[in-house]
Amino acid sequence: MKIRIDHDRCRGAGQCTLTAPELFDQSDDDGTVVLLNEQPPPELQASARLAVSLCPNSVIHIVDDPDP
Repeated sequence: MKIRIDHDRCRGAGQCTLTAPELFDQSDDDGTVVLLNEQPPPELQASARLAVSLCPNSVIHIVDDPDP
């Protein structure tokens, strides 16, 4: 699993940071998402998927590894 962010569309709602603080933070400059780990370990993948579903601007995307 890899996480991708569309930074241009982020509005800084912060749902990702609240949902998965181990994976996401917010910029001090403009409040937009900062990705802390683009390849989360298995124990954080459910949190990553939840953050994707809660993002109001749909800027977080999961790319599943084709090779398990």
